[in-house]
This record gives sequence, C-alpha cells and structure tokens, in this order.
Amino acid sequence: QLQLVESGGGLVQPGGSLRLSCVASGFTFDSAAIEWFRQAPGKEREGVSCISRSGGSTNYVDSVKGRFTISRDNAKNTVYLQMNSLKPEDTAVYYCAATGSSWCPLRGMYYWGKGTLVTVSS
Repeated sequence: QLQLVESGGGLVQPGGSLRLSCVASGFTFDSAAIEWFRQAPGKEREGVSCISRSGGSTNYVDSVKGRFTISRDNAKNTVYLQMNSLKPEDTAVYYCAATGSSWCPLRGMYYWGKGTLVTVSS
C-alpha cells in the first residue's frame, strides 16, 4: 500500500513563504510521480503541481506559476512544495497523491495523504 504524509502547513501572512513536505512509503518512490492538490473551504479540490519520478518534468496550475516550486529528494522519499508570495486565495488543505504512474498527469487509483492546512491571513 502507498502511504503519504504531508507536513509543513500553518499560518502565514500574505506575501510570506511556506514549504510543504510529502513523505511517501509502501512503494518504489523513485518510480512514481507525485502531485499536490488543494481544497479551499467551499471549493472543489484542484491539482496544484505535479512532478515526474525523476524530477525532470514539472507542471503547475496557472494560479501558482512563478510562486510555487515543486521538487523531490528520492533518497528521502520526499516531495516538497515551496510556496512563495502567498495570497489569501492559497488558503486550503493541501494534499499529496500518487498512483504509481511515472509521469504527469497521473493515471490509475489515487492514494492520498491526510492533508496539511495552509492559512494565509493577516
């Protein structure tokens, strides 16, 4: 079974930065692409960013381009989401997910972490 655990969320002021981590286990991590999703109150869950198994290919939803950076350290079984210039609209529960696909977009059965809450507010 795939297990993913997110961390790094918290309260930050607009314009601030935060780095989220997703630690995975139960599968061959370096063979799997990982995607970050978020769900804001009253809104649908949306894909934020995805990274291929090697980290050589990444993508981002338009609303975070230039502000967020996804990366991975396969030796640590960890994917990161560096979030800069945060806006109140970024407030959401952030989840990481994997299917076993090697590239983005992901295909197959999704495995989810429990999420970490990011609140951007003054």
